Amino acid sequence: MTNHARAGQPAAPEDLVDVPQLVRAYYTTHPDPGDPGQRVAFGTSGHRGSSLGAAFNEDHIAATAQAICDYRSANGIDGPLFLGKDTHALSEPAWATAVEVFAANEVTLLVDGDERYTPTPAVSHAILAYNSVPGRRRADGVVVTPSHNPPWDGGFKYNPPDGGPAGSEITGAIQEAANRYLERGLHGVRRVHLTTARSAGTTSTYDFLGAYVDDLPSVIDVEAIRSAGVSIGADPLGGASVDYWAAIAERHGLDLTVVNPLVDPTWRFMTLDWDGRIRMDCSSPYAMASLIGRLAEGAEFAVATGNDADADRHGIVTPDGGLMNPNHYLAVAIDYLFRHRADWPGSAAVGKTLVSSSMIDRVAASLGRPLLEVPVGFKWFVPGLVDSSVGFGGEESAGASFLRRDGRVWTTDKDGIIACLLAAEIIAVTGSTPSEHYKRLTETFGDPVYARVDAPASREQKAALGKLSPDQVTATELAGEPITAKLTSAPGNDAAIGGLKVVTKSGWFAARPSGTEDVYKIYAESFDGTDHLARIQAEARAVVDDVLASA
Repeated sequence: MTNHARAGQPAAPEDLVDVPQLVRAYYTTHPDPGDPGQRVAFGTSGHRGSSLGAAFNEDHIAATAQAICDYRSANGIDGPLFLGKDTHALSEPAWATAVEVFAANEVTLLVDGDERYTPTPAVSHAILAYNSVPGRRRADGVVVTPSHNPPWDGGFKYNPPDGGPAGSEITGAIQEAANRYLERGLHGVRRVHLTTARSAGTTSTYDFLGAYVDDLPSVIDVEAIRSAGVSIGADPLGGASVDYWAAIAERHGLDLTVVNPLVDPTWRFMTLDWDGRIRMDCSSPYAMASLIGRLAEGAEFAVATGNDADADRHGIVTPDGGLMNPNHYLAVAIDYLFRHRADWPGSAAVGKTLVSSSMIDRVAASLGRPLLEVPVGFKWFVPGLVDSSVGFGGEESAGASFLRRDGRVWTTDKDGIIACLLAAEIIAVTGSTPSEHYKRLTETFGDPVYARVDAPASREQKAALGKLSPDQVTATELAGEPITAKLTSAPGNDAAIGGLKVVTKSGWFAARPSGTEDVYKIYAESFDGTDHLARIQAEARAVVDDVLASA
């Protein structure tokens, strides 16, 4: 991937989305159900798209909300539905459309009482808290968010009663039903006016912020952070966590500054990401350039943190190390948590996605903890977090959650807020930054290099890659080392990975088709340096190209 010439530079007026045009298109453009790009399509985090491309419009949300109502009815889910939204321009109109449909279907709906934006982890926390009381009807939730995606995108994701991202068996049913409604011109979609919906007896309010913030000491050692006086600079990146960070500082007496409290649907205060687009990716050094620069100019904070628009991702910036690679921070968090959570179950596993760093494997082995390696997607960690058989689940894309201090479930969706607060706890308890901790890990386990690159692939080739079997890979060596494993299913749960992973003693690569672009992604890592990594990447392309040539 070639970086844009202005990557990391402040956004200019010509980079900004036209918000009135975006909202107008939401209401006036109608999708063509015969165009695959204009149908409802649930990925790992819900349906996403832009109204400007007829991929996220009022029809999509009305149809999807009705499909969710149908799913709830068919599956006996008749408790409240917790509805949250982030700060994207399309989130507010989509939220309103959803309220109108849910109210017309007499769904018991709980929305934020102060009209606040609602982070994804606060919705997951609310679902689990409600369902933890015996005898209650099952609750679920929806978050209107495209996560870290650019300002012109909208998103709509469903969280079932387990509080986590819906699995493909659920999203597939909702997607199919929603597209049938689109094909019928929304015939069968029940809906009332927003004023009627807001005043309906089934619509009520919930204090998402209070419930979440007040409960934080059960998952983070807030007292240690306060007593040590750890100074925190929290940047919500214009996202839904903005009020939450201010409340965390006030209610828990922390030395915490909300670095940028502004909310603007154009995100005009952002620096451009690697491709020259505005993207609220708190794991990107380009999107986080302002915060990195602020800490580099002087040790204003002991740690600075960032979140994406719905706060399900984390970014950790230290004075001594800059922005931490997400894989590095996951390894540090795992090492710290399993050494400092005495009340966690002794058999609780370390959860990682198969494209996360093998440093995590080595840390887990040193801790004597089982490793649960699963396909890409946080949904795979949900059952283990619910029953506490997984202590920590993390993705290489800077998403993670972990158990409460007493070993019970906290959230079953990614929680960027607790991941950021954990960095402050690590400093408070150990006196070392997460960057310093990672350096010590490399001294023990080696210093891996990790990268991801994209390569072109047709729709047919992507389909072939997604259906690979290990015996289609004839290579016996990778970058001069014997291949020890050829995986098309995840070791942790035997679920199909939708691609291929090849492993040797000192490195590995994984190739997966993109769900949104005509490319496949190659993730690779080496414990033998950058030259070895380059060999792995080159040979990975050759291995995959041999397979795709026959597609």
